[in-house]
Amino acid sequence: MNRTKRKIFEASMKLFAEKGYDSTSVEEITATVGVAKGTLYYHFSSKEEIFNFLVGEGMKLLQNSIEIKTSTKPNSIEKLKAVILIELKVLKKYENIISIILSQIWGSEPRHKVCKELVGQYIEVVKGIVKEGMERGEIIDGDPDIVASRNFCYYLF
Repeated sequence: MNRTKRKIFEASMKLFAEKGYDSTSVEEITATVGVAKGTLYYHFSSKEEIFNFLVGEGMKLLQNSIEIKTSTKPNSIEKLKAVILIELKVLKKYENIISIILSQIWGSEPRHKVCKELVGQYIEVVKGIVKEGMERGEIIDGDPDIVASRNFCYYLF
């Protein structure tokens, strides 16, 4: 990501987290970054595209970190411990992205659907670890959907 695109990314993340998506204008983003609208539109075709890029990158980071860290763990309990540690680190370092995603999972606009889908994909990754643990007898049998969803639900409270 080049310097200007990174600045747009960071400014948008901050503004969306502080003011919300609807209350943030393209003009505010360009003023915060110190670029002309044309420069912003060179990198992103719309505010919606900035948003989708932002949340997509945030969730990719979380999922990639989980895949890397869990691939070397010997059992599902150790994998789940790694997941929780990664979640805490990502929450601390990228709190704005998590706030943005959580603020946008309710509703029927395209961005709400994108956030729901990304959260669902993340939960499926954790669900796979839980199911593996149940099959191996490392985790007590139960509903893997509920166990996997509880991690992400902690962010809501």
